[in-house]
Amino acid sequence: MILCCGEALIDMIPRETVEGGTGFVPHAGGAVFNTAVALGRLGARVGLVSGISTDSFGDILMTELVASNVSTSALIRAKRPSTMAFVHLSSGQATYSFYDENTAGRMIQPADLVSVEPKVKALFFGGISLAVEPCADTYAELLEREGAGRAVMVDPNIRPGFIANEKTYRARLARMFAKADIVKVSDEDLEWLVPEGDTLDARAMQLTEQGPALVLVTRGGEGADGYLASGHKLIVAAEKAEVVDTVGAGDTFNAGVLAKLAELGMLTKAKVRELSVEDAAAALAYGAKVAGVTVSRAGANPPWASELA
Repeated sequence: MILCCGEALIDMIPRETVEGGTGFVPHAGGAVFNTAVALGRLGARVGLVSGISTDSFGDILMTELVASNVSTSALIRAKRPSTMAFVHLSSGQATYSFYDENTAGRMIQPADLVSVEPKVKALFFGGISLAVEPCADTYAELLEREGAGRAVMVDPNIRPGFIANEKTYRARLARMFAKADIVKVSDEDLEWLVPEGDTLDARAMQLTEQGPALVLVTRGGEGADGYLASGHKLIVAAEKAEVVDTVGAGDTFNAGVLAKLAELGMLTKAKVRELSVEDAAAALAYGAKVAGVTVSRAGANPPWASELA
């Protein structure tokens, strides 16, 4: 099983009203939530660790998880509000305004976590949950406690405007990257994380030096690159698609990579550390294929495995 660890929230997606103005429609979302849902739809065994409200928005999240075959046994339900992310679209590209004070997701503590079952062979961490306390420290502690014998992937999905203390945030990410086997970033994330470096390649290789065996860099419509610690570089083109919006595209890419590695029998700490160029390339290509479906429809709506046949 793959255990995804991080936020589940409500994306408020803009839609034209019957009067001709713009309204917002609630959709289940959140970077880590989206990855878990995509994994479930792709047929992977997956669960989610997150704080979810007992309010009506939390019920929306729970319904989507169950419908997408995601285990909810590790979730923490709380009588706090749900996190909201109002989505702003410009030429299909999404930016976000977050409302996260005192929410069910943000306020989880280490004592709230259930024990990770032995059947969990891989952990995925990411999203805004790694940027705000106390949940960020809770997830970092979970990685510290449970990551040594499991394959670990981290996608920080950086939102600079959401970071209250940059020094603390950078230090936390550095500790998590040191324990990660796979780190995925967008090209914009990479420039923020590694401001020094003449090229994207140079910046990405600096990340491999922090500990991960594989660094993935997504570049929107230009595709994605992979960098093995051995020095090999992989390039995969983006799937051709009529782009509706990019909400959840990177999260779905993550799911595709993890699902393919699991299918190949390579999603263990030891095997990821010995990943061949061919298997890494197959994982990137599948991630791009899955993401190509997501961008072709509104919101974070990952495909089912049957849609990829």
